[in-house]
Amino acid sequence: MNDTLQKLTEILEARKQASSESSYVASLHGKGLNKILEKIGEEATETIIAAKDAQLTGDLSPVIYETADLWFHTLVMLSHLG
Repeated sequence: MNDTLQKLTEILEARKQASSESSYVASLHGKGLNKILEKIGEEATETIIAAKDAQLTGDLSPVIYETADLWFHTLVMLSHLG
């Protein structure tokens, strides 16, 4: 697991230097911390809604997808903060 996280960290750090036009992560960094935090808030809300829906439907796919988005944007925030 540490190897996976290390590789992900390296990719996120490299994307900081990429062109905003070619990298979503670079575009987030370019827009600054407030935009990154806004995305985390959006993804947190979507995760909550997906979890509530999953409880009713039994379909976990959307909650897994939204949780991955939340984690991803949280990792971008951590990368942005160094």
